[in-house]
Amino acid sequence: MKAWTAFFNIVLKDMRTYYLKPPNISWGLIFPLAWTGMFFIKSGSGLGTIPTLLPAVVAVSILFGTTSMLAVTVTFEKKQRSFERLLLAPISLELLMLAKTGGAILFGTANAFVPVIMAAFLMDMSEVVWAAFVPAVVMIAVASTFLGLFIAVAVSEVFEAQTFSNFFRFPMIFLCGLFFPIAHLPFFLKPVSYVLPLTYGADVLHGAVHGAHIMPYWLDLSILAAFCIGLFMLSLRNIKKHWIA
Repeated sequence: MKAWTAFFNIVLKDMRTYYLKPPNISWGLIFPLAWTGMFFIKSGSGLGTIPTLLPAVVAVSILFGTTSMLAVTVTFEKKQRSFERLLLAPISLELLMLAKTGGAILFGTANAFVPVIMAAFLMDMSEVVWAAFVPAVVMIAVASTFLGLFIAVAVSEVFEAQTFSNFFRFPMIFLCGLFFPIAHLPFFLKPVSYVLPLTYGADVLHGAVHGAHIMPYWLDLSILAAFCIGLFMLSLRNIKKHWIA
């Protein structure tokens, strides 16, 4: 009981302290919407482009929102030495890091439905396969959060974490089938797409919204779950090696 009380208190503390700050709002919400608006205006084909753009803006909103959160919470607390105090809590390291990432997962999931609500005024949402869409949103949020954790524990400054995050975020925008189908990529870039976790989440979202998916939903989600586990374990290994040793 003490462990779960500590867990929820850490989640609530991070959400109150960090998650609604202007930099996180700008990177996590305004930037993805502006990016998608650029593609929408450039296409010039009206409301018919919304079903193909919606999965992209949902995925980008999650990606930028979650990774921006972890760049602040983990890196800042490590620099201010408040992370060491958290290690004294009656909670295992695994549960502690799940608490540090839990708020970002919730924020990223909520972030995803902002463009969904906007799209509901412009397109028919009755054809969306929600049974695939919602799990994909949650899994993308988890994978993106653990990617942000992996990046945050590898650096010592917040600006380094944000910069290093862009090294992963911007290539994934172009290589994961969000705005451009993977089939249209040069042949030497296609293998890179399939080693990026967002590719599998984007495939489910595209299939759920307008039926254009490459692999079965269960396979996409299974591979995405494997990425989640792998990124979390690598992050724990780095924390134990560089922060606790």
